[in-house]
Amino acid sequence: MAHYQIVSLEDVDDWLGDYPGEMRGITYAIGAEQVALTYRRMPQHTGSKGFYGHRHRTQEELYFVISGKLQFKLGDEVVEVGAHQAVRIPPDTVRGVHNAEPEDAELVIVSLRIDDPQGDAETVDGFWPA
Repeated sequence: MAHYQIVSLEDVDDWLGDYPGEMRGITYAIGAEQVALTYRRMPQHTGSKGFYGHRHRTQEELYFVISGKLQFKLGDEVVEVGAHQAVRIPPDTVRGVHNAEPEDAELVIVSLRIDDPQGDAETVDGFWPA
């Protein structure tokens, strides 16, 4: 007998609280053991620009833009990524994501599931000035 889980996005907690948009960590809600999966909806003028960036010590991340267009700051370079495009970001690369467009953007973030994702991440203040 197969053991599987199904979860609806609206049943997953939004980590952003009062910040505009949504960021929902599907990983724990669905009981994933090997893969981390996060959904994010970003309204205009949300994201890292003007705040901070982050890097991971061990985790590679894949960002897949479902809809809209986003700016990614990867190290010293800023690139635009549109719908149905993916970005692979290796560990140690400082990164930030920003939506400068008038419409919402949606993306999914995929990485290896680890026990302490916060302990693997390092915040870099002042990474992407406004």
